[in-house]
Amino acid sequence: MRSLPFFWVDAFTTRPLSGNPCAVVLDADELSDAQMQQLAREMNLSETAFVQKSDQADFKARYFTPEEEIPLAGHPTISIMHVLDEVGRISPSNPVRLELTAGIIPIEFRRETGAPTLITMTQLKPKFMRSYSLPELAPLFGLHDSDFLPGLALQTVSTGTAFLMVPLRDHAALKKVDISARAFREFRAGADFTTPHFFCLGGATPEGQTYARHPGLPPETLEDPFTGSATGCMAAYLWCYGLIQEPRFIAEQGHGMGRPGSAQVEVLGARDDIQGVKVSGSAVTLLRGTITL
Repeated sequence: MRSLPFFWVDAFTTRPLSGNPCAVVLDADELSDAQMQQLAREMNLSETAFVQKSDQADFKARYFTPEEEIPLAGHPTISIMHVLDEVGRISPSNPVRLELTAGIIPIEFRRETGAPTLITMTQLKPKFMRSYSLPELAPLFGLHDSDFLPGLALQTVSTGTAFLMVPLRDHAALKKVDISARAFREFRAGADFTTPHFFCLGGATPEGQTYARHPGLPPETLEDPFTGSATGCMAAYLWCYGLIQEPRFIAEQGHGMGRPGSAQVEVLGARDDIQGVKVSGSAVTLLRGTITL
């Protein structure tokens, strides 16, 4: 029997029971792919993170949804770094290099007296990929043409994991989103993205500049309270197409689910030459324990 340290963390928040929950398993080097997938299915969260040794960076991490492994994710990255700081395996005064399936990314920390540590991941240089038409996708999302921001492509963007960017007109349109799971699964089989990210300008609170939703595909995955990797893709999309005037902003998500989350976002580079995206957030630990296999 083996016992592995296990943590349940809420990310992109400073309050327990808000933001996006993530299971973090340390010392996972001897787990097989099948065991990691089984544990992710057992946790039944949007992602479960497994921390391993790396011969290329300071740590290696692998991220699994209940259905599959994904190459990069935001809230598991924030959660892992929060845990490693909490258990004393890193020093927040030093940057950390994290090896992911998508590549190696740098992590930075900012700690201010009386405030939670702010953890910053720099996502990879964005790739702007395939575009899709409203007629082929709107019915799958329970939306009409008038619900979308006019004149913009529904386009796949990847900063490590590929998501479909879906810019909507306002909060009312965002609230209407209702994915037809079976039809969407069939469509996605021939697409170049994992899941769609729906967003509009204007935050859920006065502090936010954007508000988003990231529905999953029941029963395996439900709606994501805050999607850090897709937030990076969204930021690149907004900056590239001139929808935001400043490269730094506050992104909000999850308020409609009763799990409000937010991130500080910064796009790096010119609109026509984006080099990467910084996504920053804090986290809190809800549960600590061991997994016995």
